[in-house]
This record gives sequence, structure tokens and C-alpha cells, in this order.
Amino acid sequence: MDTRTERRIKALTQERIALVPYDPEWPTRYAEIEKEVKRVVPRQHIQRIAHIGSTAIPGLSAKPVIDVQVEVGDLERIREEVAPLMEEAGFEFIWRPTMGDDAPFYAWFILRDANGQRTAHVHMVEPGQASVDRIVFRDYLRAHPAEMARYAELKNDWPSATRRTAPPTPPTRPLS
Repeated sequence: MDTRTERRIKALTQERIALVPYDPEWPTRYAEIEKEVKRVVPRQHIQRIAHIGSTAIPGLSAKPVIDVQVEVGDLERIREEVAPLMEEAGFEFIWRPTMGDDAPFYAWFILRDANGQRTAHVHMVEPGQASVDRIVFRDYLRAHPAEMARYAELKNDWPSATRRTAPPTPPTRPLS
């Protein structure tokens, strides 16, 4: 990973994003972001798109950042052809490693509101077990409320978990 990307990721990890109670508007916000991704990304690149992470689980507190996983056929083509289109649409692009500092890499796009708060993360990945696991985990928590409650306790007890009383403002422009 190059020094610039390393510094950027470090800066992003320092941003405060607080846990908030579940917002019933999150599925609607996801649908808007999905629509925007489908508008911007040429169809031949998208294999599957899914709402992942805690905002995809009704009733679960979460950081108010919608996580969208987009499975794509060729990440190099995404990096070369799609990243500029996503940047034109207002997303910050980061080519980052999946874990640690080494490959495999993936395309990470961040959308912010007018106040600079993150509102969405779009993770473009090649299909694989990790992408399947994210969907299976989401579906498991949706189907098992007791397990979702245990997971919520873990999240709320985590030392870095904080609260924000107001959700971020909407994106600076409509997503359509």
C-alpha cells in the first residue's frame, strides 16, 4: 500500500462515527444509494449488490453509515473505468487492502453529507467467501432476534462505542 493511501486510511480511522439507535429510514437511504450506484456503474460490472452491515438489520443500533457491497467481475476495470465515474458522482475513492497492508485490494467509496459526515460506504469486491459471509451474517441476525440482541450488547459495550443524538444531514444533492 502506498504512503498516501496509508495516511488516508489512518485519517479515516480517526474520524468519530458514533453509534445511534436504529433508524427506520436506513432501508430507504440504502435504496437511494443502490439506485445511484446502478446509475453510475455500467451494468456489465455489477454481479450482485446488497445492503450489509448493522444498518441492514432492523432494530440494531449502528454507525449511521449505510454499507453497500457490490460484487464485480474485475476490480482492475473498476479501478480504471468506474472509480472516476464514482468520483464525479461525489464519492471519495480509496484503493485499499482488504486486511492489513497487503493484497487483495478492493475499491472503497465514501459518500459524505454537506457537513462532511460519512453517510455511505460502497465496497466493490470480487465475489468470494468473505462477501458471502457478510450477507449470511446479516441474514442470520435478521432471523434470530436473540442473537441480534447479544450482538447489540457487544457493540454497545465496546469501549469506542459512543452516541450521537442527531443523524447526519442528507447528501449534498439528491441521489438520482
